[in-house]
Amino acid sequence: MTPDSPVFSSAPSAASPHPSRYLLVGPSWVGDMVMAQSLVQELKRQDPHCVVDILAPAWSAALLERMPGVRGIVIMPVGHGRLELGTRLKLSRSLRGKYDQAIVLPNSFKSALIPFVARIPRRTGYLGEWRFGLLNNIRRLNKSILTMTVQRFVALGLSRNAVLPPDVSPPKLRVDPCDGQAALAAFGLDLDRPVLALCPGAEYGPAKRWPAGHFAEVARAMHAQGWAVWVMGSEKDQDVAVEICSLSSLAGADCVNLAGRTTLAQVVDLIALASAVVSNDSGLMHVAAALDRPLVAVYGSSDPNFTPPLSASSRIVSLGLECSPCFKRHCPLGHLDCLLRISPDVVQRALAETTAAERTETTGIS
Repeated sequence: MTPDSPVFSSAPSAASPHPSRYLLVGPSWVGDMVMAQSLVQELKRQDPHCVVDILAPAWSAALLERMPGVRGIVIMPVGHGRLELGTRLKLSRSLRGKYDQAIVLPNSFKSALIPFVARIPRRTGYLGEWRFGLLNNIRRLNKSILTMTVQRFVALGLSRNAVLPPDVSPPKLRVDPCDGQAALAAFGLDLDRPVLALCPGAEYGPAKRWPAGHFAEVARAMHAQGWAVWVMGSEKDQDVAVEICSLSSLAGADCVNLAGRTTLAQVVDLIALASAVVSNDSGLMHVAAALDRPLVAVYGSSDPNFTPPLSASSRIVSLGLECSPCFKRHCPLGHLDCLLRISPDVVQRALAETTAAERTETTGIS
């Protein structure tokens, strides 16, 4: 799959008999995009022959090409939050006659516009902002029943009278071993030792980021047990990655700083090769869970009941203080206790649990 053309797999002819054809309007965050794969699984469960394409930003191709059940991506040529009406109308007209139903995951007016102009017969989504008319299968979101983001996505693929909350299949990503080997070669990495992947970033803000010093202590402790450490993230995470490697007193192959050096595709392929992952509540946390890697997820201002890692191989670390979850980007009380008070020892114990469970599952020896 490549993002070079508007649609990287051809849609069936509108005049020929066809299975159900879905266009999912995807979310703009990595974690939410990963969770959308559970909706794809639900649609495929109902009709194994259905066709599912996803309208999404070009960056998401690295995820979507690794999602079972997704045929192709329709590249959204407009940046997040921008209208660019002419561009949207041109894309909409190119999609006419190609889909039977659109399922719109974001709640914005703009996200519902393309399916409407494309004249997709059935257009499903939550009420959201100013969407009467744009959507003709509007659902009202009951947050007390659909308490998790992934449940809300999956419910849009069910009938109105379906039992809620729905059963949810955890999101899955699949990787090609050849891509993993290519990523290792690109950065001079090897798998001679078990690898701990650290994901210290969180796009939302500092109130979701466990301190660099705490990550460094975990890195140092795992290195003492014979592990190598890879620090993963985007360009925005370069400074914290440098800090972790410095504070851990590890360098070179012992603590490899990959933040900002990899593509998203390479990150996914490398995480798939990691022996374990420690992450904040972030997009890469959901990637690690969807790859079923042993995972410790650290939660501060966010709610592990709302966007948990959906994998039996994960462990959640959260203090559940009276002031959290506050869902703020910055600590409104100025102390960040929800993260600072999570000690590295607690995370290391959780790592030991999940890696031991992985060994038991793999070898059958406890």
